[in-house]
Amino acid sequence: MAFPIAGVAAPVAAEGIPVLHAIVLGVVQGLTEFIPISSSGHLILVPWLFGWDELSANPDLKKTFDVALHIGTFVGAAAYFAPDLKRFARAGLGSIARRRVDATDERLAWLLLLSSVPGAAIGALLEGFIENELGREWLIAVMLIAFGLVLAVADRATGRRKADDFGVRDAALMGLAQAMALSPGVSRSGATITAGRWLGFERDAAARLSFLMSLPIIGGAAAYRGVKVLLGDGLPAGSEGAFVAGMVASGITGAAAVWGTLKFVRHRSFRPFVIYRLAAGAVVLGLLATTFR
Repeated sequence: MAFPIAGVAAPVAAEGIPVLHAIVLGVVQGLTEFIPISSSGHLILVPWLFGWDELSANPDLKKTFDVALHIGTFVGAAAYFAPDLKRFARAGLGSIARRRVDATDERLAWLLLLSSVPGAAIGALLEGFIENELGREWLIAVMLIAFGLVLAVADRATGRRKADDFGVRDAALMGLAQAMALSPGVSRSGATITAGRWLGFERDAAARLSFLMSLPIIGGAAAYRGVKVLLGDGLPAGSEGAFVAGMVASGITGAAAVWGTLKFVRHRSFRPFVIYRLAAGAVVLGLLATTFR
């Protein structure tokens, strides 16, 4: 059983990627990369729910399309944080020239960069295992529920620390949390925000640090996989329109998700995201207990 989008005739690229599917998945990627509900999990669950099998039937095409979506997300988030990135870049280059780290921006620039090392290393080492073993729907559902509960507990802490208080210990622990989130359903932003709340950061500070930490690893992963695509067969013939549509959708919604999440958590808790995670996980497990697919 599948849920087609009724009444909509989606144009299809030559290699079988409907443009409508590309746009929907781009929106899903952009929103869920920063909202703490797991982008990798949703990019598996959404096609499964709707019965969209064109990517699961072609693993190489799926990897290439995933690169495109992550490039779009990276560009959207980088555009939002452009002033911060320029400031950190100047600070980092200045610290190299002086061969020491003095100012707050210099310290933050290097710590945010170094916090991506655990996730990048583990992701490169376990890429095949993650793709082949950790993308099962039941496991994604369990991870959504389990780490939603962990976020709920961590969010009850009274955090008073600001983003400028980010230190070596924080970078190490939040970096390890980011590496753990390579399993679909955990959520990279959810894991790092949870770690940030445990470490005593305010909600806004925890989310901002989480998003800034994500840029090196999202950009690095997209570049790494992009090089593999270029060294391989490149983009499938006739798929350019679907790929561009997905990238644009993920870029726009990624920037919107960063802005909306930061605005939301300045005055509210992460409870709505926890409730969504629990409900989504329960629905998936319920569907798996039936003859749905």
